[in-house]
Amino acid sequence: MLAIVLGSILIVIGLLYMLREALGRRRLSDPHRPDQAGSKPTLEPGRQGVAFLGLGKNWPGLAMMIAGAVLLIVGSYV
Repeated sequence: MLAIVLGSILIVIGLLYMLREALGRRRLSDPHRPDQAGSKPTLEPGRQGVAFLGLGKNWPGLAMMIAGAVLLIVGSYV
């Protein structure tokens, strides 16, 4: 039972770590400033690429989630 609890905690912490890495390091755009094309204001950051999904910044979160999944699998057989 302890392995299942620890596994689920590790998965949640890993997910929260990855969310913090994706959203915490850059500022969001100003909602009161319209886009250059004249569209409506948005909270989406300008020129956002998919670099925040890379393994370089997210490997600790992925490692915690994998370790949590292993603990959940082991805990289900014990």
